[in-house]
Amino acid sequence: MAERQGGEGVLAVSHLVRMAAFGLLASAAPLAAQSQAPHDPLTPRGHWSANTRGRAALPPMGWNSWNAFNSDIDEAKLMASAQILIDSGLAAKGYRYVDIDDGWWLRRDQPDGRMVIRAKSFPSAAMPDGTTSFRPLTDRLHAMGLKAGIYSDIGRNSCGQVYTSDFANQPEGSVAEREVGLYGHVDQDIRLYFADWGFDLIKVDGCGIRGLPVTNPKVTSGYLRAFDPIIDLETLGRTDIAKVKALYGSVADALARYNPDGDYIFSICLWGSADVRAWAKDMGNISRTSEDISPNWSRMLHNFDSAVRRPLYAGPGSWNDPDMLFVGTGAFDADHLTEARSHMALWAMLNAPLMIGYDLRKATPALLEVLGNPRIIALDQDPAGNQAVLAYDSDDVQILVKTLASGEKGVAIVNRTAAPVDAQLTADHLKYAGKAPITLTDLWTGSDDSFTGEKTLHLAPHQTLIFAAKGTRRLSDGLFLSEMPGSINPAVDGVVVPEDEPLIHRGILPWQGTRGTGQHPRYGGWGGAEADATPFGKMLGSGGHDFHTGIGVLAGSRLEVRNKGYARFQAQVGMDDSARDRSQPVTFFVYGDGRLLARSKPVAFGDAPQPISANVRGVKLIELVARTPEAVRFPDPVVWGDAALVQGK
Repeated sequence: MAERQGGEGVLAVSHLVRMAAFGLLASAAPLAAQSQAPHDPLTPRGHWSANTRGRAALPPMGWNSWNAFNSDIDEAKLMASAQILIDSGLAAKGYRYVDIDDGWWLRRDQPDGRMVIRAKSFPSAAMPDGTTSFRPLTDRLHAMGLKAGIYSDIGRNSCGQVYTSDFANQPEGSVAEREVGLYGHVDQDIRLYFADWGFDLIKVDGCGIRGLPVTNPKVTSGYLRAFDPIIDLETLGRTDIAKVKALYGSVADALARYNPDGDYIFSICLWGSADVRAWAKDMGNISRTSEDISPNWSRMLHNFDSAVRRPLYAGPGSWNDPDMLFVGTGAFDADHLTEARSHMALWAMLNAPLMIGYDLRKATPALLEVLGNPRIIALDQDPAGNQAVLAYDSDDVQILVKTLASGEKGVAIVNRTAAPVDAQLTADHLKYAGKAPITLTDLWTGSDDSFTGEKTLHLAPHQTLIFAAKGTRRLSDGLFLSEMPGSINPAVDGVVVPEDEPLIHRGILPWQGTRGTGQHPRYGGWGGAEADATPFGKMLGSGGHDFHTGIGVLAGSRLEVRNKGYARFQAQVGMDDSARDRSQPVTFFVYGDGRLLARSKPVAFGDAPQPISANVRGVKLIELVARTPEAVRFPDPVVWGDAALVQGK
């Protein structure tokens, strides 16, 4: 398995540390020497390394053809949906991207390799000279004030080709002509789609590098060419993460090359495979965290869970994508508005891209009201870019809280069960003072309520209550770092061996049923940096002292923190009490714009947490580094307890 990568270098360890981690060196270099190693990923960079290319300061909003039509898409359906976005007022509320998914292509011409559009379905694409172009379509969408999106695959073939035999609009012609994916044509296709055809977004699937081994019947029959899989969705051990990342990186570079104004969206669709949640933040604008969503409650929970524990891996420029909204269909249709509102509310708390996946020609006023609620949309589009953090977590009820640019909090209480339940919302959940009044504004109705200390809320089955909360902050002169995940980038999160995340609801896959042995953990991310929890979901604690707020991360990590005018960083640091290896003490460092500002003494397992603070007045980027003298294969979790940026001296 390839080593995990991210930021500007190897995300896990440098060459020296990597050899030590796999037992190739008896010991690693001393701490001081490591800090000077030229390829050491823990060396401070002094600049933000997460993605800033593209146009995704806010999560993109729009409509995608896939959930409504699969590959049976045509110009009439697309333009009717675009017109409804305008006429309903949804476009004015932010739903601007109109995305053509699988089904638009006819073939790839030979020998020049130029893509040919299915002009029978998209008549405006037929040019007088016999070629095809989407420029008339994108010009029309742009004239309506909308944006245009297109679909491709990182391999030679699309998902429809690889996994189905009965989808409409399959590519035609010879084996080479049917190879409509980007593989071997990245520069040519991206130039065509963006510079020539004028698209603003591309969604890039990964089926072509996943499902075409030599044993595939479509390969043995000669219908498709084999592609030795470099993704295995069932196990990271059989996935070549470095190769997958390099392929998507070539698309990111081509997009920047052919969009010099930076006005584009790169949508990575790897369904949580290939440890994508560790590196997509460094190259893409949105990244799928799970398999395709389905219009039932269980699968919605599955997709939600795949993103909810990763707030530190998303923010302005790059967002977690739990897949398109299924509001309007199945368990989220006009007869299930409680579920539809929950789906919409939870996506807003995640800062998810709000991409409607519904045939808008069928939309009722009630469904349009769910999709168009201005307060819910504002929550999703809040400019602070902080994905919600779990303040309470259980299989039955969860409480999510996000800090807004206004200083208020968004809070959602979700009943995951099919039975009514009572839940207590407390001031502690909100990081507000317990003796001061707290005002709640219901984001669906606009009505206000207030409480002091705690409030019991009754939730119907599958209901999500969602509020804007205003109160007296527990930290009066600053923010806890866990309140500002959108300003934190785990440039190096310490994970050496990527593992699958087990804390995800495992709903039945509709296209698989109960065939096989069940739904096993399959998305990389276990052990990544967490807000208000350890990397493995435990309460933060060090030396017998529990922390209700802080950042949990592994040793061998470097966190980048954007400082927006605060004067001081402060925290209590130590090895987490859940550590298992316990062989290496940890030293904590605080850097400001690349300069060392503070360091702790080495902290061993069981030691009391140490206070650490630094003057960060005028500093733009703070870097928090946790080092051990020698590397281990599975680093221990460490605690930046009560970590905060404050205005005090």
